[in-house]
Amino acid sequence: MSIDKKQKLTFYLPDLESELRIPFIKEGVSAGFPSPASDFMETNIDLNKVLSENPLATFYIKVKGNSMIDAGINDKDVLVVDRSLRPQNNKIAICFIDGEFTVKRILLEKDCLYLMPENPNYQPIKVTEENELIIWGIVTYVIKKL
Repeated sequence: MSIDKKQKLTFYLPDLESELRIPFIKEGVSAGFPSPASDFMETNIDLNKVLSENPLATFYIKVKGNSMIDAGINDKDVLVVDRSLRPQNNKIAICFIDGEFTVKRILLEKDCLYLMPENPNYQPIKVTEENELIIWGIVTYVIKKL
């Protein structure tokens, strides 16, 4: 078992008291044929509230590393993590294993638990009785710069 020593996570709490409001077009934008501009009514959105179904259990985490690129999680992406959700097979989780944080997909097999990377250059982490593991939270959103 080896955690990529280059992968580090930086934790942030959502600022639920923020007065910052970002313009939001709730009707969406057409990915097919263009829609008339009059269809779009601008309102405001607070992403801290929209992305936090359980605000007291929600954290933002900045990723460093590339072990999850095939899941759409890249270096410098920000993950929205809900600590109130129960860990389940195939969910992407923030895991605290042997004193270090990592982001991996949970794979439950008959009598075994694996923390799976989503990059063929990284090996799965087989969790055994010798490991200290805490599933710290479940990733609910990925925020990325294009």
